[in-house]
Amino acid sequence: MNIKKTAAWDKYTSKDITPEEVYQDRRRILKQMGFIGAGALLSSHANAGVFDLFSTDEQKSAFLTKALPFTKQAQYDHLLYGALTPESKIISHNNFYEFGTSKTDPAENAQQLKVEPWKLVIDGEVDSPMTLDYDDLLKLFPLEERAYNFRCVEAWSMVIPWVGFSLASLLKKVGVNSRAKYVAFETLFDPEQMPGQRNRYLGGGIHYPYVEGLTLAEAMNDLTFMSVGLYGKTLPPQNGAPIRLVVPWKYGFKSIKSIVRIRLTEKQPPTSWNQLAPNEYGFYANVNPEVDHPRWSQASERRIAEGGLFSAKRIPTLPFNGYAEFVADLYKGIDLRKYY
Repeated sequence: MNIKKTAAWDKYTSKDITPEEVYQDRRRILKQMGFIGAGALLSSHANAGVFDLFSTDEQKSAFLTKALPFTKQAQYDHLLYGALTPESKIISHNNFYEFGTSKTDPAENAQQLKVEPWKLVIDGEVDSPMTLDYDDLLKLFPLEERAYNFRCVEAWSMVIPWVGFSLASLLKKVGVNSRAKYVAFETLFDPEQMPGQRNRYLGGGIHYPYVEGLTLAEAMNDLTFMSVGLYGKTLPPQNGAPIRLVVPWKYGFKSIKSIVRIRLTEKQPPTSWNQLAPNEYGFYANVNPEVDHPRWSQASERRIAEGGLFSAKRIPTLPFNGYAEFVADLYKGIDLRKYY
């Protein structure tokens, strides 16, 4: 397979992406299997048997991902509470029910997800509907790295260095018209690749495809981010490859993964968890330590770091996950206990 090169990519090699010993192991393994060329190293279509030859999640992730050119955006770093979560934890502790409900299921079951070719459609109440392919996702806008606090509704949290671009820049490019009030998102529906979509028990009872939504004001906020990578590389499948939403002041289930459609609408769109359990999951889903989940407190969270889950430090949860100064004005006059 031939990989197109541009000047921006010429300075990156596989040695930049992975540790030297992993890089050498990959070359040896692929040579033994008959693969040649850099394309085999970077393909997300790798043969399933390859993964059995790697001993760690980091090695598997490195096999599937490639380095991204980006600039560091430190504007929101002062809002981080804690060090970056180790990459090994971010890629192995996931909720992605399309691949199973256990935290380890996505890393185990998503590795054959095909991200090339990919189509992301942006349509609805816009002046210029657009369809982006895989290359567009990585090249349409200059990429930035932003480290954000990430808070799951299950009361665990991470600090993740995402790579991507603002959703606002994409919406401005298609031209949002005056009728648009909301932005609806949809995940890939492919039961052949996603076992949770063809098995209601394995998929947590969700009606697929997974859908989410934001108000237009939330979508246009600068914090709202379209991520195509983390830790300087393209997203692993279990983290939502090839493109996902990141809304850092909301619970993690709002940050929909593997997006194939973004639609601007006049009416509030349905959202998957609100459809499944409306008494537990509202449309807004802002991080609010004063509003408990019906089955657990949201006043504190377990920070995922080095060590096992039960060694995770418990810390207080902040309103809007620490981003109140940038987003609280979006909700003036709204009762966030009622509209949770």
